[in-house]
Amino acid sequence: MMPLVVQVQRLRHHDGLPLPSRQTDGAAGYDVASAEPDFTLEPHARRLVRTGLALAIPPGYEAQVRPRSGLALKYGLTLPNTPATIDSDYRGELMVAMINLGTEPVAVTRGMRIAQLVFQRVERVELLEVAELPPSERGQGGFGSTGA
Repeated sequence: MMPLVVQVQRLRHHDGLPLPSRQTDGAAGYDVASAEPDFTLEPHARRLVRTGLALAIPPGYEAQVRPRSGLALKYGLTLPNTPATIDSDYRGELMVAMINLGTEPVAVTRGMRIAQLVFQRVERVELLEVAELPPSERGQGGFGSTGA
């Protein structure tokens, strides 16, 4: 099977940083680094972080921006809109919205792996308006209706 080809443009402030990469053969996500000068993210603060990269994702695909589990567990750093979607027609800089849900300030350094990209196929659908939906076993039950 041929790999999906995603074109990557390094912006000027990405100089010296690695391209996103998988850390193991079985990894689904491609780690992406901060291209910002070093900064501190205070508890409960949010910040948009530049990566210095722009992507050309093929039509029919998206890139999902997801948190890194180690940063979430160790420091409480996560992404407030996860997974974020990078659409195939977006050509601007990849930016990562980060939030510190921890109790201590966290230093984020230039080159630090801050998020991961997972590339997924996106299905096109046709929405058909109907007066009534067909019944299902579950019906309208939601938010805990199937158990704890």
